[in-house]
Amino acid sequence: MPKSRGPHMRLERAAPGPVCGVDEAGRGPWAGPVSAAAVILDAPIPGLDDSKALSARQREDLEPRIKARARAWAVGFASPEEIGRLNILGATGLAMRRAVEALGLLPAFALVDGNYAFVLPCQVRTVVRGDAICASIAAASILAKTARDRLMTEMDALHPGYGFAAHKGYGVPEHAAALERLGPCPIHRMTFAPVRRCLAV
Repeated sequence: MPKSRGPHMRLERAAPGPVCGVDEAGRGPWAGPVSAAAVILDAPIPGLDDSKALSARQREDLEPRIKARARAWAVGFASPEEIGRLNILGATGLAMRRAVEALGLLPAFALVDGNYAFVLPCQVRTVVRGDAICASIAAASILAKTARDRLMTEMDALHPGYGFAAHKGYGVPEHAAALERLGPCPIHRMTFAPVRRCLAV
């Protein structure tokens, strides 16, 4: 029998207690925080998938459904200053810890997308391509992405001219041109090479 495609809940259902899926968004951008979400699901939600495989409209449609049907969910952030102090890997772990700690209950363990076992308040199991195959990780990837996108749209109003609402801080040509023209703003990641080069001019 061929394996089913898409996110499933086999890993969650094999656990002796509640399990949260954990994923991040925004490790690569030149500006803004890195976000992470933790989600405990009791049942799959139709339409769930890796956030990168969904359109912005699909993510926005799924976000309230995830929040309404999850047993618990939470989002955590690590600021650009924390990224500079801890590096992006350390800041990602910090955002994940904040998300798990904000759930309101301690999971038996966390299913974390990828192959790096971050230090969290519970046991961790890494799942390569987890956002594509594990329902709770897919849900976490959507909440982390929508929360960060919304924040970057708000940052666009506070720091006009960079186009944050459009590119969310990623290193697209328009962002590079604005950075060269305006210089960094307070939410830029000052230790990232493209930003650091502008500081050196």
